[in-house]
Amino acid sequence: MSDAGRHTVTFDESAAGERLDRALAIALPALTRSRVKALIEGRCVALAGGQTIEEPSRKVKTGDVFFVDIPEPEPATPQAQDMDLEILFEDSDLLVLNKPAGMVVHPAPGNPDRTLVNALLAHCGDSLSGIGGVRRPGIVHRLDKDTSGVMVAAKNDVTHHALSKLFAAHDLERIYKALVWGAPKASRGTVEAALGRHPVDRKRMAVRKSGGRAAFTEYWLEKRFGPPIAPIASLVGAKLGTGRTHQVRVHMAHIGCPVVGDPVYGRKNRNGSAPESLRNFPRQALHASVLAFRHPTTGKDMRFATELPQDFLKLVGTLNGVK
Repeated sequence: MSDAGRHTVTFDESAAGERLDRALAIALPALTRSRVKALIEGRCVALAGGQTIEEPSRKVKTGDVFFVDIPEPEPATPQAQDMDLEILFEDSDLLVLNKPAGMVVHPAPGNPDRTLVNALLAHCGDSLSGIGGVRRPGIVHRLDKDTSGVMVAAKNDVTHHALSKLFAAHDLERIYKALVWGAPKASRGTVEAALGRHPVDRKRMAVRKSGGRAAFTEYWLEKRFGPPIAPIASLVGAKLGTGRTHQVRVHMAHIGCPVVGDPVYGRKNRNGSAPESLRNFPRQALHASVLAFRHPTTGKDMRFATELPQDFLKLVGTLNGVK
């Protein structure tokens, strides 16, 4: 629902001396401080006497009365497109869904439409109150086009800000399932290797000895496929300690077990004796299986677990008979 319209805010002595943007954000909890600042700078805030205020840092005085005019959210540039979505949970603040492989999250060159954002615009409709004044879903984390699994999206500014803080602080649980070439030497371990842009190919991420950002991935072996001494492939679980771009894919490749089907960090036809279905799997065999976090509005602990998609399950099934 939209908070558009005129809001009247009267300050008592408890707010005296406070910055106007901060005081208004407290008085109008549906707005983030950055949103309030943009409204002030956009000449949408005035004293009751009629004077328009344009300084977010203006100090509040006891008895000040302000009119805050919140415009209707601007229509999103991407067009709403009705598409099937597997919604796991939804309320007025956020929704959780199971993204299929092959779906891009944001419109971009090469993928201008039929993205998750287009689908969410159609699904949510007027329940989107706007992110930064634009009627759009708040995407706080992404999954690669060919990675499937659970995602959360915000419906309003306050929830978007709160979820962004959770992800930045890594104050949540994110678990992936991956089918990788070979098998890790240890049945359980942690990869601690900083990640940054590849020094030559800027579209890729790489383990960096200097200039990267700290990255931690806890992994465990779930099942080996093939000969016990030299497995062809294995199914692993991976829990993110940080949330860097391509983290699981880069870290698994770093320990010698790249994700099957990964066109960037893996090697095609890595094992000539492997079944054709494994060698020619058309995408990275990576699935975001678990997402757990505390709901920023209700405070309720929420946990969502998703099954492997059918193509991934079918691939695992073909490997169960490999000796």
